[in-house]
Amino acid sequence: MSKVQLRLDDVWFTVCEAARLTPGRGVAALLPDGRQAAVFADRAGRTYAIDNRDPFTGAYVLSRGLIGSAPDGRPYVASPLLKQRFDLETGLCLDDESVSVATYSTK
Repeated sequence: MSKVQLRLDDVWFTVCEAARLTPGRGVAALLPDGRQAAVFADRAGRTYAIDNRDPFTGAYVLSRGLIGSAPDGRPYVASPLLKQRFDLETGLCLDDESVSVATYSTK
């Protein structure tokens, strides 16, 4: 079975089996240092991971957000609380470019 892994510093951290991810929905993963990541798979099978903490509210909820794509095709997740959209590739908030979240490389 293929596994979803996040790059943490110089090591790969296994989150789960790829089959456990539902395309278009996220899961929260507890990282070894106590942080949380929001992990997503799109319908094409690409995986993304960003920090799970919503910087506008401080709540750990981004894994529960809705996935969409911007007019230019960039994938994003919309926070379930205040609906700000975060680019899944760069972490940049599409609604307020002064705010961003951490991103993680995935495989």
